[in-house]
Amino acid sequence: MENIKVHVPKYVVETVRKLKLNGFRVYLVGGPVRDILLGRIPHDYDLATDALPEEVLKLFPFAKSVGAAFGTVLLPFYIKEKEKYVELEITTLRSEGKYLDSRHPETVNFISDIYEDIKRRDFTINAMAVPLHELNFDLTKLKEHLASNDLELLETYSLPLIDKFKGKEDLESKLIRAVGNPDDRFKEDALRMLRACRFAAQLEFTIEQNTSVAIIKNSQRLKNIAQERVRDEFLKLLNKAKKPSIGIECLRKHKLLNIFLPELEKTYGVKQPIGHAYDVYTHILRTVDAAPPRIRMAALLHDIAKPQTARPDGHFYGHDAKGAKMAHEILKRLKFSKKEIQRIVTLVKEHMFFYLPGTWTDSAVRRFMRRVGLEYIDDLFALRVADATVNPKTEWEPKEIKEFRKHINRILEEENAFKIKDLAIGGEDLMNAFNLNPGPIIGQILEYLLECVLDNPQLNNKSELLKLAKDFLNKSGTNKELIKVKRK
Repeated sequence: MENIKVHVPKYVVETVRKLKLNGFRVYLVGGPVRDILLGRIPHDYDLATDALPEEVLKLFPFAKSVGAAFGTVLLPFYIKEKEKYVELEITTLRSEGKYLDSRHPETVNFISDIYEDIKRRDFTINAMAVPLHELNFDLTKLKEHLASNDLELLETYSLPLIDKFKGKEDLESKLIRAVGNPDDRFKEDALRMLRACRFAAQLEFTIEQNTSVAIIKNSQRLKNIAQERVRDEFLKLLNKAKKPSIGIECLRKHKLLNIFLPELEKTYGVKQPIGHAYDVYTHILRTVDAAPPRIRMAALLHDIAKPQTARPDGHFYGHDAKGAKMAHEILKRLKFSKKEIQRIVTLVKEHMFFYLPGTWTDSAVRRFMRRVGLEYIDDLFALRVADATVNPKTEWEPKEIKEFRKHINRILEEENAFKIKDLAIGGEDLMNAFNLNPGPIIGQILEYLLECVLDNPQLNNKSELLKLAKDFLNKSGTNKELIKVKRK
């Protein structure tokens, strides 16, 4: 068994020391071991121990149980210097019975054998462990270490690598290989197939042939997985990989993409003869790779409607508006929050804007700002840049965004109204001035006033707005549907 150098932060050392002093064994497992072997500092440290959950909770009163059935406990630590919390996950070593629903094991048994524990894990590169209880707690060195206030201070130790399934070898060969029989692993939890493509993208590895065949064979099992779990795993692929396109193409080739995102599958091979160098699918993937993580989901969906809007002349008229509707349906299906749905749908709907200095009036820019929302403009600009720069046939130039930003900043400095709440009057003012009851007419008047102010910001004062409101009411006076009941 070879030794490797392990970097362990202070809060992990303290936790291990306490468990060891009470007679328990504790191991660093999974992703952190993989990251260390790749020469990276782990973001998280996952521990496995032969201590039962109740014994861990007794030793660490500030801990909390988050998965009692699976023996998982979280220990929170506050990093004062960095004003942040970190959580250390400790899970009791376990074996599992048969999986009946592609997700939950029939039984879970707590054990003391690390080899039995790691053989239930998904891939060989995640099935390695390091026995931290073999740390040599040199008292002088330990006192110096623990004297530091920095809980994230790293200490390096040389410790044995437990690697029964040759995960280190697969890391060196850049392979994603299932532990044991890949059929069994994917029948246990179908989400592991999506994870295989996520790791392939994050690490830029290849999926081993038998594992690949098993994914295709079991791909339909992904239908048994809750949409929330699929969404979360897919977002990890999008946000954590340098080139998400590797993972997305992996999903397509392994018959997984069509299970949860068939709309994207349909863009494959759809040609764009006018103004584009690639088919729709390839262009989308290149745009996703070029986009910052915060807008990658919008980049993925920005041309999603092109197959449905394709014309014989090579154009895709209305694909932005149609795409926004499709994006809403997709995001709702994948259980995104209402706020995220609104943001992404807005970006998809507005991504076709073209700013040519000198052709946009202040009024047009104000309407654009109102339509998009000030909070989404930076994201929309980032999407526009990604969309254009990956297309070698584009006529777009970077100065478009620079000049548009200058125009927007000038308007912002003038403190113009962009929303109804920015108006100098509100609904109560209208009801008092014109003896109106609450109702739809109030909103219609305010919408009309905002349109006037967008054209001419100088009208945004109470006197002028009341005059405009009176004109609106006079013109609408014969419309019984608008003004129904006045105050008595």
